Amino acid sequence: MNNSVDSLWHYYQQTEFLFTQILSTQLSFAIITAYNPKGQVLSACQNGLLDRKLQNEINSLGLPYRAMIGTSQDRTYMEKSWAVAIDKAGAIRLGCLFNQNAIYYVEADNLQLVPCLMAKEETLLGAFSPRVNRVLELPDIE
Repeated sequence: MNNSVDSLWHYYQQTEFLFTQILSTQLSFAIITAYNPKGQVLSACQNGLLDRKLQNEINSLGLPYRAMIGTSQDRTYMEKSWAVAIDKAGAIRLGCLFNQNAIYYVEADNLQLVPCLMAKEETLLGAFSPRVNRVLELPDIE
């Protein structure tokens, strides 16, 4: 089990991000997904339902947000996610509510991998902006 946790944590550290609009490097925000809770791969339909629930929860909190995609470097794995203007503690609570192993938090262009359900230490991953790719449209995920 520990090996799979370590493998997941390693993959999370390699993530890149697709946005349709570049965000200011001065912003602080979380990147949260509802896809594949606890690392269990779900169907596109199940993930879509969870994603809509997460979006509704963000709306109910009255927080500014933007749709985006978290992706592997080779683009073979993607998860719909949300960049949310929320403090780190609130982001962790939201990640836990949606059974996520971890969330990302960005402060002054510094990217942090923050555990929610995983027993790991918060990890500083360096500058956020080099991991961002601007796209005209977010890809459909199946």
